[in-house]
Amino acid sequence: MSNGRYSAGSVALAFVLGSAVGAGLALLAAPKSGTETRELLKEQANVAKDEALKVADEVKKKGTGLIEKSREVVETKRAVLESALEAGKEAMEKEKERLLTKIKFDEKAEKV
Repeated sequence: MSNGRYSAGSVALAFVLGSAVGAGLALLAAPKSGTETRELLKEQANVAKDEALKVADEVKKKGTGLIEKSREVVETKRAVLESALEAGKEAMEKEKERLLTKIKFDEKAEKV
């Protein structure tokens, strides 16, 4: 739970499990033979299993998508940082050249 909200996967899973339990209890309380009841329970278990697998696949797909987006963001930020670092190196070199030129100019001015 995050900020008082449940994820879609949590809600779907809770719904599926609640439906399966409710259906199972209803079948047990229904006036049917044991064989019929077991068959209905088996069918409901298969439906619940299929729904749980669908939810798991959905969560897996969303997770994979988030991982890919995260990789893209990291790669973009890395490229920006590399550009900034390179620009900083170039600026430092230019400033170094400027200072060396100034020092040479000042030394010549002192000799005169």
